[in-house]
Amino acid sequence: MSDSILIEGDQVIFLPAFSPAIVVVQPGKLEGSGPATIGGKKICVDGDESKVSVAGCTYMTPQYSIPGTGTLKISALAGDQKAKKTQTGGKPVLLKGGNFTAKFEVQSPAQQPPPGLGSPIPDSASDYSGKGMFVTTNSKFMGD
Repeated sequence: MSDSILIEGDQVIFLPAFSPAIVVVQPGKLEGSGPATIGGKKICVDGDESKVSVAGCTYMTPQYSIPGTGTLKISALAGDQKAKKTQTGGKPVLLKGGNFTAKFEVQSPAQQPPPGLGSPIPDSASDYSGKGMFVTTNSKFMGD
């Protein structure tokens, strides 16, 4: 089934639920590396999703209510987000598709208020898993 081809500058939208963490998400942008262009913008190909990185996002969990920070990344594309047939420069083009798997990498852990006197207890998790989607400005060119 054909879908919109992703191009340089298209938005990467992360959903805030990274269970059990809730992340204050910010959008990312795709950088295209394919040789072909649409409207003067490079087409995004397989591998370009790995360059998306949105640093400085805050998060907390029900247990760790003092916010921490981390970086949002794409950990895996959905099956319908990589073209099976359409290629440029020998690589499959990226398609809008469904929801990709996202990863939130903790840089500064959220903390749990101490039960009494003492220091807050830091979150021991190094990352959380969530979802996200692409929003494209390309409504004309489709790939399979």
